[in-house]
Amino acid sequence: MSYDTYYSEFDEIMNDPIIAGLFLMIIFAGLIFAIIAYLITALIYFKTSKTNGFSDVAYIAWIPLLNVYSLFLLSANSDDNATSRALAKRNTLIYLGLFIVSLFPLIGFIASLIMAGFILYYSYRLMYRWSGETGKAVLYVILSIITGGLFFAIYGLMRMNQPFKA
Repeated sequence: MSYDTYYSEFDEIMNDPIIAGLFLMIIFAGLIFAIIAYLITALIYFKTSKTNGFSDVAYIAWIPLLNVYSLFLLSANSDDNATSRALAKRNTLIYLGLFIVSLFPLIGFIASLIMAGFILYYSYRLMYRWSGETGKAVLYVILSIITGGLFFAIYGLMRMNQPFKA
């Protein structure tokens, strides 16, 4: 009878090079998918900014973490250009503050939920500005969540060169 507390069947599985290779392939595929999703989203924000009168700050769409400024700017409730930019700057600072807080344990979980709510609401606003209808915007956000962002990528690529309806 062995009383060795270190040994477990899990050790045999994790020492298998096939399992380790599969694990690395999954991580690599996830990184590739994340890079492609980032590039598509940045392209959508860049082209939409240029189309809708924000060409002077369209380049921000390509900067990681700051590209949310493009989302906030494109989905601003104001018709005035200066007010839209002020609202977008305020929301970007709030978002970046929440991002920093989300790095801490416990309170970070709450900050992450607030960040997700922020992005969902402003994604709804962007869909509303593209479609011009509240019901369609809600449906499009739900479809984007269900498809893991694929619907947003397809719809955004279709609408990025057209001016807003609302």
